[in-house]
Formats: sequence, structure tokens, C-alpha cells
Amino acid sequence: MLRRLSYGQIYLLLGVLLIGAMIASASIGATTFTPLQMFGYIGQAFGWVQGSNQDSLWRNVFLLLRLPRVLMAALAGAVLGVAGTLMQGLFRNPIVEPGLTGTSAGAALGASVLFVFGGHSALTLLTPLGSFGVSVLAFTGSFIATMIVYRLSVSFGKVNVFTLLLSGIAVNAVCAAGTGFLFYIARDPQARDIAFWQLGTFSTATWHGTEMVAVAFVICFLWALRHGKSLNMLMLGEDEATYLGVNPARLILVLIIVNTIMVAVTTAMVGVIAFIGLVIPHILRMVKSADYTFLLPGSALLGALLMEVIDIIARVVIAPAELPIGIITAVVGAPVFLWILLRQQRRGQAAFYG
Repeated sequence: MLRRLSYGQIYLLLGVLLIGAMIASASIGATTFTPLQMFGYIGQAFGWVQGSNQDSLWRNVFLLLRLPRVLMAALAGAVLGVAGTLMQGLFRNPIVEPGLTGTSAGAALGASVLFVFGGHSALTLLTPLGSFGVSVLAFTGSFIATMIVYRLSVSFGKVNVFTLLLSGIAVNAVCAAGTGFLFYIARDPQARDIAFWQLGTFSTATWHGTEMVAVAFVICFLWALRHGKSLNMLMLGEDEATYLGVNPARLILVLIIVNTIMVAVTTAMVGVIAFIGLVIPHILRMVKSADYTFLLPGSALLGALLMEVIDIIARVVIAPAELPIGIITAVVGAPVFLWILLRQQRRGQAAFYG
């Protein structure tokens, strides 16, 4: 049925569902808020309506804790959805996502280095930057890990999918071992920071972190949108894309940087969240089209929607406690990943781009 809808109609449908999910997410938690209360608190924050001192506690809970969490979840989902779409387009394979190519693991390792050694040697220069310093190290780790995987997977100017998967597994293992070693030698406060990275959570979301992710996403997303048609051409192969006026080497490098910035900044704020980047673009291909001018905006909306739903699940399954986001995405994403592999084996990779 969705194949009959235009791109704009699908965007509108996803947008309406996303708004509904965000309202539901903002209302559910240890403290429940009605839509009327939420809109009232937002109006008070902007000075549109007057509030009473009796509501100050709940207003602060909503504005300083709940609302940034809801926005961070939507942004993180959008980032991971778009990042997965970009990585699948660059590597021309529907089973690639930032977690498989070492992007997330590299970010975690880079941030862990700062957590453990931030007070020593040259890394002291990054300590005053706070969370931005973590983002710098996360970006560095992400970029190095992703470029290693890419270089190892390129043979005679073309990406070898099997080499990509094997090199991705190897780089992820090395990064995980490095992070594990840092966790082993870390003191208690540092170990808790590293553990946060491994599980992923929105419970520590702040307005400062949300603003950083929002700025990184908007800039990188707008830049990625410019290359939607180029990604479509790249699907034909690097030689064919060159004939059509695309510089594959430059396109790949630019989009890897764009992808790494988004993922690194987001991972710096919420930790490692796997499989979202894998599932989102694949769903959109099945229900509508493999056109990257459609997939990029669609993956942002669907990724944000799915992450809001996952965040709601994380808060209600074992309430009043909550599950780490990464656990839920792994439980859901791993079977989907295996299903994609089996489907690709039966039908051939070309079916995923038809």
C-alpha cells in the first residue's frame, strides 16, 4: 500500500507518527504528564503563559529532564538512520551499518581514552572542553576505524563486501579489546563512564548535549542531501558513476567524514546504539524505493520514530527502572540482521536495490 504513496505523503505520514510518538514519550515515565500540562509548561518556558510556584518542581522535571530526553532520542534515531543509509550507499551493500564498519566502536574507544587518560599529557588540552572534548576524541576514533575498514575492503578500486565484513569484525574486535582494557584499568568513576558508552542511554540527556547533536545532524544531513543523486549513480558502480560526472573517491571521503561527525557526536552523548542504522534503510527499501533522494529524508524520520518507540519500551518494561537502549536495539536488530542475510542469500543483492 505504501508503494502507492508519493514520497511527500510518506514523509507526512512518518512526521505525524513521529509527533505522536514524541508526545507519548514525553508523557510516559516515573512522572506522568498530560498533553495539556506539557503544552502549558512549554508555554511558560517561552513566557506565553503564567505559571504558579506550586508547579515549579514538575515544570523543571519536564523541561530539564523529560523534554531534552525526548528530543535527544529523536535526534539520535535520525542520525543513526541517515548514517546507516549513507554507509550502505557508499559500500553498496544493504547489510552495512556504522556498527559493522567500526564507526561506533572507534568512537567508544576514543572517548574511553579521554575518560581514563584525560588528566595526563597532551589530552589535558581537551579536558576543559568537557563533552565537546569527548566528541573530538570520539570523532578521531570513528574516522580512523572507518577508514581502516574502508581501505582494507577496497581491491582494485572496488569494495569487496566479504573483505569489508571481515575487516569490520576485526576492527570492532580491536576497538572492543582496547575499550575493555581501559575499563579494566579505570577507576570507579571512569569505569562508570565507559560502561555508559557500552550500553547506551538517554537518561543523561541535557539541553547542551541535545543542542550539540542537533547542530551536527542538521549540518551533516543537509550536506548529505546534496549527494542523494550521486549515491544513486554510485550504485551502478564506480566506473559508471565516473562516466556520469561523479568523482567516487571524493564522494566517498566526504560522506564518510559527514557520517563520522554525526555518529561520533551522537555516540559521545548517548553511547553505542547498534542495528538502528541497519534496519531503517532496509525497511524503507522494502516498502517504497531504493532511491537515495527518498531514503535519506525517510531514514531520518523513521529512525527518529523507531527510537522514540524504543525509548518508551525501555522505560516501561521494568518500570520504575529502565533498560539500556542498546540492549533493546540488539535484541530486535540481531534477528533482523540475520533475516536480511538469509534474504540476500536467497534473492541476490540486486533485489535490495530494485
